[in-house]
Amino acid sequence: MEKKLLKILGSLLVLVFLLIGFAVNSQQDRQYLEVDFLDVGQGDAILIKTPAEQNILIDGGSGSKVLSPLGSNLAFFDKKLDLVVLTHPHEDHVGGLVEVLRRYQVKKVLMTGIVFTTPAYEAFLEEIKKQGIEVQITNGLQDINLAPDLTLKILYPFIDLTEQKVEEINNSSIVIKLIYKNNSFLFTGDAEELVEQELLAAKTDISAQVLKVGHHGSKYSSSPEFLNAVKPQYAIISVGKDNDFGHPHLRTLDNLQKMGIKILRTDQAGTIKIASDGNNYWLR
Repeated sequence: MEKKLLKILGSLLVLVFLLIGFAVNSQQDRQYLEVDFLDVGQGDAILIKTPAEQNILIDGGSGSKVLSPLGSNLAFFDKKLDLVVLTHPHEDHVGGLVEVLRRYQVKKVLMTGIVFTTPAYEAFLEEIKKQGIEVQITNGLQDINLAPDLTLKILYPFIDLTEQKVEEINNSSIVIKLIYKNNSFLFTGDAEELVEQELLAAKTDISAQVLKVGHHGSKYSSSPEFLNAVKPQYAIISVGKDNDFGHPHLRTLDNLQKMGIKILRTDQAGTIKIASDGNNYWLR
């Protein structure tokens, strides 16, 4: 009996030490900014973990595919999301956010507030209302200061789209630039060439070392002029294997390759993690 008790106690001690070690490692990781482009198949989901202990999720893929990679890339005890951003309400961006709202403690949601009637988007709005989650509507250029030297800049849409019907939903996408000291990430949702041209015409600073390629690498995004203004070192394409849309398009891949931009794809590499100390950045 005593031997069994000692064995159980020993196993519990090992488990406690493992959990403590995991927690310590998780805390140590937070000395850097980490951006995880989650593998959710044909869709977008980006997890940002800041040195200030904030968790930000941009989009959630479709269905419930986001739950596994999201849970794998947050500490098991960390169920807090300081901000959830919905770039636009297509199924492959909003679908997974419904379950995210139900399973995580979401402090705030950022979205455009456009009118769009689909079951997934309506379920998302209903869950926000049910839980009383704070909503922030984009109404032009905005800066969200997360910590010293760490800012989310809302670059697009230029105007408030609340309660408006939009003909091209992709081109209502929120475009965000994440700036950490001397490093920048550009997240484009499904924005197409029309938006790219508007940003260029407005002389918006879209330069960034890391670009989340628009619209899963479709032929309607990533024009040479846009890429030349961004000048990224890495281009991340969030895309599903053997998808029905022909993503990423050969023209987009060619545009990226001609500029010597390193292409990383979630259908090939799975979840892609990039860390930054504000001056240097690296794949994890």
